[in-house]
Order: sequence, then structure tokens, then C-alpha cells
Amino acid sequence: MINKKIFSVWSLTASLGLALTACNAGEEEATALASLNSQSDVVEVAPDIVSDSSNELPDDDSDDDNSADNTSDDDTSGGLDKAEQHHLIFMREEEKLARDVYASLASMWPDSSVFVNVGEGSEQTHADVMRDKLEEYGIEDPNPETNNLPSSLGVFTGKDYGAYFMDKYQLLINQGSQSELDALYVGALIEELDMHDIVECPEIIVDTDNDINDCGLNYTDEQSLINAYNSLLDGSKSHLKAYVGRIESIIGTGNYEAQILSQDEINDILGR
Repeated sequence: MINKKIFSVWSLTASLGLALTACNAGEEEATALASLNSQSDVVEVAPDIVSDSSNELPDDDSDDDNSADNTSDDDTSGGLDKAEQHHLIFMREEEKLARDVYASLASMWPDSSVFVNVGEGSEQTHADVMRDKLEEYGIEDPNPETNNLPSSLGVFTGKDYGAYFMDKYQLLINQGSQSELDALYVGALIEELDMHDIVECPEIIVDTDNDINDCGLNYTDEQSLINAYNSLLDGSKSHLKAYVGRIESIIGTGNYEAQILSQDEINDILGR
């Protein structure tokens, strides 16, 4: 079985090989892939990201005043505190990571159009939205050359998290190159990871020496960020459904196992 449950999100570097171990290239997989690739991929389009979104902030047990615990008056930019700034910068790079990985996998597996549909469409839009949010709040873009393609693929220039994302890009590309099924699992993993990191504070941010203990959608009270992050979540749910649909056409319906999120969360997204 390819998919193994990953118990810690940021054990990704050590655990991804186990989570996405290449399957045996048997005749059944080849037949399934051939049949699958003869069909068109349909990716559900998420709602446009607009400033007046009615999406609500997910339930959160944290204190209402947690924003004040992580920053001083001198540590704000355009109304955002330090934690909100770092998270927004991080999400700009993570959305770029998704776009770059999908673009690279699309060239490796041209018969699997899901990578083009998700990468060139939605993920490019998501990366652009995060860029626009940085500009809205007067924060420097960590990757200003993002849209200079193809030279920007796999290149991350952010001083805080650039090296981290370059490592993740190479790791994911290496795994996705093993087989088309592995590539589809990489796509699903990225979408699970994206949803986790939108809502919760990525461990790499907390572990960095910047006095941040919390961040993400469950932390911020900035309505413009809440709207944008909720729209990103809608997109990631749609993308995950597309990848799982392709995966289960090969391994069997109902056999996809969560890689980052809990199985209950995955089942809820998939309507199970």
C-alpha cells in the first residue's frame, strides 16, 4: 500500500518516503492508469477570492487576546502583527510550492491532466492572491520573480523560509518522479499540508527564532486575511477531491488514507 499515515506534519522530510512509497508497477495499475488517462480530469473550481466573503473563522479554543501576546506596537505592518506577517509570507511561498511542483509533475506525466488543471489554474491564482495580500499590507514579497516562468520553478528566495521550501520542492519532485501514482499522492499530500498550514501555525515558523507561538487562520482577527484564507481552503478541498478521485480509480474507492490531516477530516471533505 503506498499511503502510510504521517503522525507529525513537520516530519515530512523524514517520513515522506514512507508516506508515498512507490507501488509495484503491476499490470492492474498499468491498465487502470491507461483507462484513467483516457478520461478528462474535472477539477471543481473554488469560489473567487473576494474581500466580502461570508466564510467564517473556524472554531478556535485560543484566547481572544492571543494576537497581543506575540508582538509589540513596533512590530506591525499595515495592521498585521509579527505572527500574521510571517504566516502571510509563508503562505505566499507555500502556494508557489504547490504551483511549482504541479508544473513539474505535469511535464513528467503529461497524460495526467489534473496537474495542469490544478497548477496552471487555481494554484497560480492562489500564489497571486497571496502576493496581492503582501502588497496590501506593505510587506515585501519573498519571491518577486514568481511569475517569470519557467526560470522561477523550484526557486525560493525568501530569507526566512526560502531554503526550507527549496528542500521541500526537491523532495516532492523526487518522489513524484517514481510513478504516476506516486505523483498523484504527492498532489494529495500538498493539498492536505496546505489546509493544515492555512489554519494552524506551521511548526517551522514556531521553531524559528522569531518569538512567534501561534499564527494562521485560527489566530488572526484580520478580516481580509480570514476571507482570503477561507477561499484558499475551499480551493484545496476541491483539489484534494480531484487527486483522491484519480488515486482511488487505481487503488479502489474508499482506500485513500490521510497523510497529514486526520482521517475524519479527510472523510468529511470527501463526503464520507
